[in-house]
Amino acid sequence: MRISGPAAGAALMQLAGRIPDARRATLARLVDPLDDVPLDQALLLWFPGPDSVTGEDVAELHLHGGRAVVAAVLAALGRIAELRAATAGEFTRRAFENGRIDLAEAEGLADLLAAETEGQRQSAIMLAEGALGRQVASWQSALLRVSALVEATLDFSDEGDVGEGVAHRAILVELVDAFQLALASPPAERLKDGVRVVLAGPPNSGKSSLFNSLIDRDGAIVSEIAGTTRDRIEAPIVIAGVPLLLIDTAGLRAETDDAIEAIGIARTGEAIAAADIILWLGDADGAPANALLLAGKADLSAQRDGLPVSAVTGQGVEALKQAIIVRAKLLLPKPGALALNARHRAILGDVFAELIAARESADGLITAEHLRLARTKLDAITGKSGVEDMLDTLFGAFCIGK
Repeated sequence: MRISGPAAGAALMQLAGRIPDARRATLARLVDPLDDVPLDQALLLWFPGPDSVTGEDVAELHLHGGRAVVAAVLAALGRIAELRAATAGEFTRRAFENGRIDLAEAEGLADLLAAETEGQRQSAIMLAEGALGRQVASWQSALLRVSALVEATLDFSDEGDVGEGVAHRAILVELVDAFQLALASPPAERLKDGVRVVLAGPPNSGKSSLFNSLIDRDGAIVSEIAGTTRDRIEAPIVIAGVPLLLIDTAGLRAETDDAIEAIGIARTGEAIAAADIILWLGDADGAPANALLLAGKADLSAQRDGLPVSAVTGQGVEALKQAIIVRAKLLLPKPGALALNARHRAILGDVFAELIAARESADGLITAEHLRLARTKLDAITGKSGVEDMLDTLFGAFCIGK
């Protein structure tokens, strides 16, 4: 149980009668300050600010885990006037507001709490340990350097030892290339939400049966009646540690008199357009570009183009999974690489636009202004500016006590 803030030491004094040595686990008898009734034998830890997880004085009570013990200690703490219950994510928010972590590190902690695969865990750890903050600091240093060169050219252009902008333009080119590379990297959302794998093809081509086989349960209704699947059916799965979102779709055909089926066909088109990987069960000449061609119902049909698969016999299913994994890994951030989420990419996109404008400008004053705007916008990644509107949402997603 954690207590953070200026009253943490006083709370320890009331419960345990003393404050232990800093960062040294100490056994103590806890009593209710109201009536001196014993509460528990606990280990106490004391972390004086600012060198604590929140930047404030922090006390930790390591209790026996029975519900009655926890409830009694909570009740005793609740009767201390200077204390109140923490809100969701409040300890992490205090750490951010007191400069112990930056906003990107807080996002990494949120991702770590939600991580379900090894790739998600590795990506979250990198973010939580400050990898993005260090990269932003490096970019900021380069931006400050090029800004100084531009300002020097403006203010001291008549001095013989000031160049004519060649140096700052070289740095700008390097920065533009670095931001372009970062924006082109696979997004973090694919690690969180899964690579979108869409099963598509004409009606009654075996999509739903294969969908059920891949997710290893009956997620879609299977019938010999063409057009049974009317809407998209989604199922998140993990194969070989790779997160996937499998999507079964309505069969595609040129015409239908069924209004509901027509809506389903339209939604299939939308799913195909948004797909990362398309599994096509149909003729090769109708396959979307870059689709993985499958010869479905291989146990019933003659040899056709594509990988033969059968949900009934299992033929080709393992080979199909391997083919999906090979393609999916190309779309995911590489292990050890920094994965940017939508907020990061939006900010970097704005900074990139300012850098392009600075590079293209022939007016030194305009170049300097674009560089100033780039520096200001880049600060939003680590929370130094322009993030008040999203802090409540971020920290509200944390559990109580984090």
